[in-house]
Amino acid sequence: MATVHSVSPNTLASFLRPEGFEALHPAAVLREASVVAELGRYAARRGRQGLGPRCFAGATPRRDHDPVVLVPGFLAGDATMAPLARELRRDGMQTFRSHIHANVGCTRSAADQLEARLESVVARRGRRARVVGHSLGGMLARSVAARRPDLVSGIITLGSPVLAPGAHHPSLTASVEVLVRLSRAGLRGLMAEDCVAGACARSAFDLCQAPLDPSVAYTAVWSRRDGVVDHRACLDPRAHHVEVTCSHVGMVVEPEVIDLVRRTLVQPVRLSVVEVDRGEIA
Repeated sequence: MATVHSVSPNTLASFLRPEGFEALHPAAVLREASVVAELGRYAARRGRQGLGPRCFAGATPRRDHDPVVLVPGFLAGDATMAPLARELRRDGMQTFRSHIHANVGCTRSAADQLEARLESVVARRGRRARVVGHSLGGMLARSVAARRPDLVSGIITLGSPVLAPGAHHPSLTASVEVLVRLSRAGLRGLMAEDCVAGACARSAFDLCQAPLDPSVAYTAVWSRRDGVVDHRACLDPRAHHVEVTCSHVGMVVEPEVIDLVRRTLVQPVRLSVVEVDRGEIA
């Protein structure tokens, strides 16, 4: 029987926070206040575009682009990715929701759900998808891309602590503890103890560290102002790193980040930073 470690508000399984990474100081969350300004910049942009709060006119969908699947972060749903989806559709890209309504369940099950969603999108479009994931959503994208490169042509992670999922603000650990307690009480569909401190957590973490096929592009977006996760945990050595200046929560609305994602998606697929014996990329 797999060993399940005790969960408390202050700790998860030790392997989720490898040596060299740290939980954020409680005061770090104050940096997240900049999300107000980031939302303001996004609202100002929409105003300049002449878009009312309920009106959006996307460009004619282009069939020469890979479909784009957007995946929300922890404690969030597809609605949080709507601002980014609107901007991408303005460029003629076809965007698809992940069908994750609240990212509070087992990470391994969420990865399975995302894989099934990608199978559906790829079958409809006849070509591999690009996946953009915020925080935990980026980790899910990374995991599915490692397991199913036949479905994924590239991923963009936004503030995703791939290297150390447990290196985050104490409030997130407390939120996980609440979910575990509710799961123990019998509520279904929530993270259980095994999902954060047992064999399930180990399996999900290992998959998120698995090698990527060279054909899968990988861009990791990170910010030193991140008040939720240790930004160093976002710097997967297999990725092309891009630094931005914004909060963790604001990455899905900050115009700087949105423009970066748009530019990345319209460019030809950039291969992962890996070594190949044939010397095709380095």
